[in-house]
Amino acid sequence: MDVTSIINPLNNAQRQAVTAPSQAMLVLAGAGSGKTRVLVHRIAWQIQVEEIPAHSILAVTFTNKAAKEMRNRIETLLKMPTQNLWIGTFHGIAHRLLRRHPQQAKLPDTFQVMDSGDQLRVIKRLINTLNLDDTKWPPRESQWYINAQKDEGIRARHMIETADLYQRQMLKIYKAYEELCDRSGLVDFAELLLRAHELLRDNQDILDFYQQRFKQVHVDEFQDTNTIQYAWLRLLTDGKDNLFVVGDDDQSIYGWRGAKIENIYSFQKHYPNHQVIKLEQNYRSTGTILKAANTIIANNAGRMGKELWTDTGDGDPCSLYAAFNEQDEAYFVVERIRAWISEGGARSDAAILYRSNAQSRQFEEKLMAAAISYRVYGGLRFFDRAEIKNALAYLRLIANRNDDASFERIINTPTRGIGTKTIDDIRHLARDQSLSLWGAAIVLINQRTMSQRATNALINFLELIKALTKETSDLELYEKVKFVVEKSGLIELYQKEKMDKGDEKVENLEELVNAARLFDFDRENEEGMSELDMFLTHAALESGDNQGDDFDDCVQLMTIHSAKGLEFKIVFLVGMEENLFPSQQSVDDVGRLEEERRLCYVGMTRAMQHLYLTYAESRRLYGRESYPRPSRFLREIPPELIQEVRIRATINHPITPLNPIKKGSLETTGTYKLGQRVSHAKFGEGIVLQIEGIGAQERVQINFKAVGVKWLMLAYANLETLQS
Repeated sequence: MDVTSIINPLNNAQRQAVTAPSQAMLVLAGAGSGKTRVLVHRIAWQIQVEEIPAHSILAVTFTNKAAKEMRNRIETLLKMPTQNLWIGTFHGIAHRLLRRHPQQAKLPDTFQVMDSGDQLRVIKRLINTLNLDDTKWPPRESQWYINAQKDEGIRARHMIETADLYQRQMLKIYKAYEELCDRSGLVDFAELLLRAHELLRDNQDILDFYQQRFKQVHVDEFQDTNTIQYAWLRLLTDGKDNLFVVGDDDQSIYGWRGAKIENIYSFQKHYPNHQVIKLEQNYRSTGTILKAANTIIANNAGRMGKELWTDTGDGDPCSLYAAFNEQDEAYFVVERIRAWISEGGARSDAAILYRSNAQSRQFEEKLMAAAISYRVYGGLRFFDRAEIKNALAYLRLIANRNDDASFERIINTPTRGIGTKTIDDIRHLARDQSLSLWGAAIVLINQRTMSQRATNALINFLELIKALTKETSDLELYEKVKFVVEKSGLIELYQKEKMDKGDEKVENLEELVNAARLFDFDRENEEGMSELDMFLTHAALESGDNQGDDFDDCVQLMTIHSAKGLEFKIVFLVGMEENLFPSQQSVDDVGRLEEERRLCYVGMTRAMQHLYLTYAESRRLYGRESYPRPSRFLREIPPELIQEVRIRATINHPITPLNPIKKGSLETTGTYKLGQRVSHAKFGEGIVLQIEGIGAQERVQINFKAVGVKWLMLAYANLETLQS
């Protein structure tokens, strides 16, 4: 039998994992070590060499894309179809089991699967039926609560009612939701997993059948499994020692959505006859990048122990840049990307990775200004995000009462008791009488054809917009935006959605305030437009269809969480500051801090050739200015692995690489010199105190009579030179 195609492409550790006798096995696969190759070749080996029928093999992963790729690679390797091979996601395999045994699973034959959006709509209707105020009991929070209980294998009947009002109400909603789903034959995603586990647990004959059928069970990304996923894997393999899992405790970064890193540790206890094989040879990154990542992750306690290495050489040192502020950070990154492109590098080989979505705005703005196409991977551009569009809709309605799109977007956001019928009546009246929706609402109120409750709700909305208009008329632009996002109720709305990225939405709204603060009204040359109108125009131009498509050659922007599984030739890991990365919520919690460190490890190991680490000495983010300390993760990297990038020079092996860069390196520039009197259209007259940088990053420090000392980027300052 010729097995060269299966074993020849493998290194020694991979070959050991692929050809090992059938037994419980944990393959610790480091970043870029070829874990998918091991899974594919292991299954091919079992089919071709061990002659295990394809229908007796189960392979489980987390995404349909990964499952499809595995199946295609197995078929290519074996040169035969594998339609009998059970390979799919946890949810897909669970659904398949329930479709085969609906009666034993206590489901109707015609049960329907709800996606997340369908589930939320059901919960919204349920909360309304229970006569609960959805502003106090947000449907999204109830959805999170219900799914979290199911992920732990907990039914409503298992829970004990406590004196805590929140727990009592959540339990009431959970019970009512279960009853509604049972009556309607509805199954949500979390229910698929829980119901499949119960099917196997409560029906010994079915469990026996599948235990006998599946001679081998394979699991990808095992460190990301939750409680219920691991529970039904254990049922399927109980007493068989036939569970083959591939994972990496150092890349467990999804604890916030239920993943249990404990599963990878518990595996060794639950399968005492297991074997552990470590894949440590990395095929992605340079030696220096790997050494830096290894030293950071080594600070986590309780690791299973693994050190990545490569035989391709050390490559360049990791580059460290201390920016003046978040704008300078963005300029630096974009200038490096511009240089990368000019040297023949592809845009799609460059990635900007950040901890918080709100950080993307500065990079989006600078990339657009530089005419460099980009794509926000796995998310929306800043001005396309729903919470930002909601805030802008309030501002647009303040600026223009006839903006029907904005009126319709926010008339019931946050919910204020204006129902679908009322909105339909406004639309019909507006169409019939050629009115704006605002004008139609006033007419409808005066006609007194609505219920008193609907009338009062509509009056309150109109009065809110009038009040916002009046109270912001004399405010600065950023103060206007800040006032509107707070008084509109949007901040409060998203604070109540903490279990569904509510904190992130609040941060984005606060970043919108920051965008307004930094908006340079003076550099726009439109006549007759207010500052608010110009800002709204700016927002409109920065949203829409400017983003590159999936297959375009464009720079990739994404959170570090979204980057897992991806790789890029040049990576910028930005915002490396205390309370940003690691996040403020994690610094006092050992478990969460270790997950942040694993996230840093994941981010660094996305880089193939060049890794840039950046932090800012001052940062305005979420509407607040701070002077953060560099991230502790930077201090954990040995100095010999870092090359500090400075504006005027590059210093190898910095003695104190995390100290602020010294200021005042230049005294003159083409137009300005120290002590020069200048004038700025917004800040008035001032005197140049310092000049730094070159090219697009050149900036000046000016002491203005009216507003004090400010740093300005010369490319945008539009300063006028005054005679001394």
